[in-house]
Amino acid sequence: MTTSHARAHADAPHEQLPPTLVLERQGAVAVVRIERPHKRNALDDATVLGLGAFFDSPPPWARAVVLDAAGDHFSAGLDLSELAARDAFASLQHSRMWHRAFASIENGTLPVVAVLKGAVVGGGLELAAAAHVRVAEPSAFYALPEGQRGLFVGGGGSVRVPRLIGVARMTDMMLTGRVIDAVDGERFGLSQYLVGTGDGLSTALELAAKMAENAPVSNFAVLQALPRIAEASGDQAYLLEALMAATASSSADAQQRMADFLAGRAAKVGANGSGPHRS
Repeated sequence: MTTSHARAHADAPHEQLPPTLVLERQGAVAVVRIERPHKRNALDDATVLGLGAFFDSPPPWARAVVLDAAGDHFSAGLDLSELAARDAFASLQHSRMWHRAFASIENGTLPVVAVLKGAVVGGGLELAAAAHVRVAEPSAFYALPEGQRGLFVGGGGSVRVPRLIGVARMTDMMLTGRVIDAVDGERFGLSQYLVGTGDGLSTALELAAKMAENAPVSNFAVLQALPRIAEASGDQAYLLEALMAATASSSADAQQRMADFLAGRAAKVGANGSGPHRS
């Protein structure tokens, strides 16, 4: 694996990433790691802006991304030492900055797998919710303590988290300060995979490597079209699906892959029994 702090990376856009983010390469998978373990990877503005910069312009070799964090915690949320006194308009602008950064993850060109462990709290949960697939270790726990601090979520959590667990469960978390453990987190939909202690990164890399092998147009359809189809009305949704299916199947890549499958040169579904399993 090639490891590079962004400032030393050969790709110009990543020279501007802060020292709190580390970029590693494993084949076609980019590993972006938050490096603030002394603060439980709490998110300061520089880190949030750095994430936005990376996902706005990922390296050309990357076909998928693993979002990881150093130490025992994914992220304890907003770095409260940066919670400056702001007027309403400045607070609105600050929230919108987080929105733009996390939208670049969710609405970007690459599938993103997040590795969750320890605290996935407040803004950390908002960040995790922007990823496309979440792998949790048994130590992961989830909370939205903003209500107890006189705050409200501002990093897109009120939009993304209810899509995962429903409005009622998020309401409970915010009103009561409820902490959800890794088992209930998977059951509720906060993660798609629950793996053994220490297995989060290897599982995420395995999943991301599979995603990187997909046809780019198929990944584009899943990332860009699927969320819009899910939110569209019936007739519009079917038309969007048909248009995307026609676009994907007409690509040279798709036609070659189908030819390989029909000629017996591609593995059948479930043929090798491989892939990560939930614990």
